[in-house]
Amino acid sequence: MDDNVTLEKLKKRVHELELAALENKGLEAALRASEEKYRLIAENTADLISILDMNLRFSYVSPASLSLRGFTVEEAMKQTLEQVLTPESLRLGLDVFEKEMQLEADGTADPGRTRILELEEYKKDGSTIWMEVNLSFLRDKDSKPVEILIVSRDITKRKQAEKALKKLNDRFLHLASNIPAYLAYVNADTLTYEFVNSMFEKSFGIPQKKIIGSHIKDIIGEANYQFALPYINEVKSGKSVSYENSFNLVSGKRWVQVNYTPVSDPNGHVASIAVLTYDITDLKRSEEALKESEKKYRQIYDNLYDAYYEASMDGIILEISPSIEIFSKYRREELIGKSLYQLYKNPEERDKLVEMIIRDGRVNEYELYFTDKDGSQHICSINTMLVKDDKGEPHKLVGVLRDVSERKRVEKEKNELKERLVRSQKMESLGLLAGGVAHDLNNVLSGIVSYPDLLLMDLPEDSPLRKPILTIQKSGQKAADIVQDLLTLARRGVSITEVLNLNDIILDYLKSPEYLKLLNYYQALSVETNFENALLNIKGSPIHLKKAIMNLVSNAAEAQHSCGKIVISTYNKYIDTPIKGYEEIREGDYVVLEVADDGIGIADEDLSRIFEPFYSKKIMDRSGTGLGMAVVWGSVQDHNGYINVKSTEGEGTTFYLYFPVIREKLAKEKVFISIEEYMGNNESILVVDDIKEQREIAINLLSRLNYSVSAVSSGEEALEYLKTNTSDLLLLDMIMDPGIDGLDTFKKIIACHPRQKALIASGFSETDRVKEAQMLGVGQYIKKPYTLEKIGIAVKEELKKRII
Repeated sequence: MDDNVTLEKLKKRVHELELAALENKGLEAALRASEEKYRLIAENTADLISILDMNLRFSYVSPASLSLRGFTVEEAMKQTLEQVLTPESLRLGLDVFEKEMQLEADGTADPGRTRILELEEYKKDGSTIWMEVNLSFLRDKDSKPVEILIVSRDITKRKQAEKALKKLNDRFLHLASNIPAYLAYVNADTLTYEFVNSMFEKSFGIPQKKIIGSHIKDIIGEANYQFALPYINEVKSGKSVSYENSFNLVSGKRWVQVNYTPVSDPNGHVASIAVLTYDITDLKRSEEALKESEKKYRQIYDNLYDAYYEASMDGIILEISPSIEIFSKYRREELIGKSLYQLYKNPEERDKLVEMIIRDGRVNEYELYFTDKDGSQHICSINTMLVKDDKGEPHKLVGVLRDVSERKRVEKEKNELKERLVRSQKMESLGLLAGGVAHDLNNVLSGIVSYPDLLLMDLPEDSPLRKPILTIQKSGQKAADIVQDLLTLARRGVSITEVLNLNDIILDYLKSPEYLKLLNYYQALSVETNFENALLNIKGSPIHLKKAIMNLVSNAAEAQHSCGKIVISTYNKYIDTPIKGYEEIREGDYVVLEVADDGIGIADEDLSRIFEPFYSKKIMDRSGTGLGMAVVWGSVQDHNGYINVKSTEGEGTTFYLYFPVIREKLAKEKVFISIEEYMGNNESILVVDDIKEQREIAINLLSRLNYSVSAVSSGEEALEYLKTNTSDLLLLDMIMDPGIDGLDTFKKIIACHPRQKALIASGFSETDRVKEAQMLGVGQYIKKPYTLEKIGIAVKEELKKRII
């Protein structure tokens, strides 16, 4: 019985052991799976994972060692800490290890504690890398540390950024400490000081620690705070402001200039105010002294009998004393901005005076005739000198005019008959010169120009005399061209009454012998034209305009290399804001002539002088009279036009000539489209344009086309108008200032009137905003200036459209 019991117990125990064995096998499999999972994580993470034994030798290194430090796992496993860490980092690491081991020995260690260090490690190429290192102990079942787990992450870029930030901060502190001004930063919300430099601290006599965190009012005082408050509120809106005020500082009462600059956070909120304050006490004292000095000299200046003046190098009066009124009857204000030289009676005296000033730098007791306001003459003695700027260049003229008429009266009476005779002879000479220069000089030149042709006919082709005779003929022709250009320039102010179309003038030139001769000389040259078919008319002189076109094309041809291209273009252009180019071009409607070449270009230093007579940088055997561009300038001025020039050396030059539009027809103007085809049927049109003249032009044109026209001067007014009125069509100006433009106006209108028809117009080229408006439903884009046909066809076509 006992044996059976024992056997049964034994069988039961064997069964239990078999079950335990099965359970242990499952645990072993789970353990192996867990180990595999963590191994894969360790070997595929970007961080470097290492394990040290308690003797500080590596028992495991993850593959990230290769990408981070350049060492393979096998190489890294063999390294000591001295080979891994820089000396400073090694000392830090060992110190932490020793402290942790001491805590273990004392029994006060936290088993789950992780230490985080920043250590510098060596790379295989000899450089170093900064690592953020997480250190923790791996413990046995009794919680005794048996290994050290190290997880390292590359923080080199962060350390470099921190180093650069520290360097920048050190530089700022150095600058703030040495800048000759009071520098402070104030919290924009609390108005408390965040930073002040040493000069600020010394000037107010308050320690920096006490200033930081204090309200601005507590440092500068209530009165100064109230004075500054409006400026503080303004800078909070994002504007930089400055003001002047007096402060009671340690050194006494001082005048300062305070400059507030907003400092915004990444969200655009003004977080701080940079306050830069300069001591301007000495400047204020100098200003006061200067005012007193000016007051004293002003009293002398206002009571001079002689007339003191200052003028620009071209003779424009900048300043002149009130004493000029004593002998000239001009008020001082009437002469400021006028030419001093226009007041001199004799041009020859004027030119001689200018020449002497430029040559000698000054003129003393030079006598000339001064023209009074009522036309009477005074003999004046002038003392003047040339004032140079800091660079030694001529800057302006200063001088004194003295009326010596009384002193000269007796002498004048004695020599009156002689003077009359001399003046008469001079005037007669000038008249003869003006009337006979062309005839006389051309008579002289005709032999030089014409006879060589006769001589050449009698000479054999190989005669050595042919070349010098051709040179004589060419020189004579150049002289004749100079005479012709001088006469052209002499016609300035000619009455211009003929209505013409610039396209016709250009086409006429392109058929001329001069143009054919040019093409024959420059056989590799190509000339292209790009004319606007609906070019508006201008009022002008065909002869002068043709001469200007010829000179521009000739100039462009001479600027070419062995071959090149000239493009002649015309187009209408409306300018609603002045253009600042070679000269300021006023707003208005213009016909533009554009002559472009791809030649050698014009240097910047030469660009300002290209319209001076006889100024040229061309090769002598290719140049003309030297007056060509001066003729162009004179012609444009006679037509009340403007010139603009754009040039780049090595790329070419483009001349733009702007001629005012005249809305008159040519004597025989061809009509290509019958006006009946685009006449209206009393449909209502609202014109929206900020320029009064443009509204009036549009109203007149559309009214002539049998439309019922209303007009407003802004997009806002258009919106108000359409609240109580309807309009079959809107004519919107694209650019309106101030206020909303054509695109924004149309957006607001279609929000209330989604089927509203509209056209858009502008003096500029078609822009992205114009295209956006057309995508929203606007019809044609009309480029200003308007023509009856252009606006009539566009309106007619838009009114025919059906709105879906």
